[in-house]
Amino acid sequence: MSINNLTLLPGQVPLADWRAIYRGATPQLHASCAHAVQASADTVARIVAKGEPVYGINTGFGKLASVRIPASDLETLQRNIVLSHAAGVGEATPVAITRLMMALKLASLAQGASGIRPATLAMLETMLMRGVIPVIPGQGSVGASGDLAPLAHMTEVMIGVGDADTPTGRMPAVQALASIGLKPVVLGPKEGLALLNGTQFSTANALAGLFEAERLFQSALLTGALATDAAKGSDAPFDARIHKLRKHKGQMATAEALRALLAGSAIRASHLTGDERVQDPYCLRCQPQVMGACLDVLLHAANLLETEANGVSDNPLIFSAEGEALSGGNFHAEPVAFAADMIAMAVCEIGSLSERRIAMLVDPALSGLPAFLTPKPGLNSGFMIPQVAAAALVSENKQRAYPASVDSIPTSANQEDHVSMAAHGARRLMPMTENAMAVIAIEWLAAAQGCHFHAPLQSSAPLQQAVQLLRTQVPHLEDDRHIQPDMKAAIAMVRSGALITSVSDLALPGVA
Repeated sequence: MSINNLTLLPGQVPLADWRAIYRGATPQLHASCAHAVQASADTVARIVAKGEPVYGINTGFGKLASVRIPASDLETLQRNIVLSHAAGVGEATPVAITRLMMALKLASLAQGASGIRPATLAMLETMLMRGVIPVIPGQGSVGASGDLAPLAHMTEVMIGVGDADTPTGRMPAVQALASIGLKPVVLGPKEGLALLNGTQFSTANALAGLFEAERLFQSALLTGALATDAAKGSDAPFDARIHKLRKHKGQMATAEALRALLAGSAIRASHLTGDERVQDPYCLRCQPQVMGACLDVLLHAANLLETEANGVSDNPLIFSAEGEALSGGNFHAEPVAFAADMIAMAVCEIGSLSERRIAMLVDPALSGLPAFLTPKPGLNSGFMIPQVAAAALVSENKQRAYPASVDSIPTSANQEDHVSMAAHGARRLMPMTENAMAVIAIEWLAAAQGCHFHAPLQSSAPLQQAVQLLRTQVPHLEDDRHIQPDMKAAIAMVRSGALITSVSDLALPGVA
């Protein structure tokens, strides 16, 4: 399987495939789902022919569910729900997240429980495969009844309204569709509601946050190990016997990774004996406990999101075997909201622990290194203010880490009286991970600078690879210089994953 060709088997998509789509893979549906999709569409047609009132098929929506819609108005009903619900506000959602949302919706609809026609589903698939990506405002969903506004903005492009990003730029929907040989679709009964209802916007944002948090976690293992060497810290707290006694899987995996990262370090070997210090500060010594707990939380969130990504969350649901449409509440995104809150806490803690290591390194009383990691403190300020920047970012993340899932506000004339807040709980994860990655980048700079003071002794082979990568863009700091370009270069390498791939010989623990 190449990164550009990925087949989705609806209901059975592994987390690694969702990550691949987020990173740029182009998905298409497995042919085996065609029968169930057609059967579901046929069931809706039979329900319409009977003329009995069924929510979302021939009735109004939400508080207006008791309003019966005549057969002659059913197409208008579906178009109206799209236009009226496309009420998002704010900046456009990043294309990578919108693509993931479209793939999630595709896999959900293709399970044959939503009543969508094969041709309509194929149109969404073609848009995704050919790069016609709707412009979706990021705000306006409360995570129940599904992500209505964002998904409406996705669907409006299918009916020729709104704007889309394409390989040749942003353009009106009709023009964008025409560029790939498509015309706007006329939605049939149930199709508008099937496309609008569901948790795919919240789930896509949460998955994106998870995948960035995974990269953050792995990067922080590297910089934490490098900071340990810079401070001439001990690797004894990473001994497997300690962590085996506590039994937490994430803790054991983290300790194993730290041992591997530090193995063979000449800096560590230089103070194995005769070191008067008895214990390192917690930011070094308790890395397996803190980072391991973060890993366990991320793994639990990953399990929740993988389950959600493989589920069907619109309403009503079509059960072709029984010929029934059942109205329920799968659109309520509480599992996604909880997962997003878990990820937010882990991201916050990873950055917080990293900032404490930076603070330790710049403090000569704690690190034994020159003040602020400069050879001439006083004349030079060295890493004084980068540490301040890291502290600011950590505090910002603390403020954002308050759980979104404990909030609720009634909507739709109190018909939807408890909502999940999953959408904004998930949307905050990207800026939080960006903040934390900047903190990790500052630690990378500081730890590499600290190790320089131990020359000619060097760290381990993998950690030296990380230092060498940094030095391709950021030279060692002797005297003060404009430091923001150094920080920007390091941040870019952390965000791109280059720091992790610099030690590709080691398999760092992750979520998928």
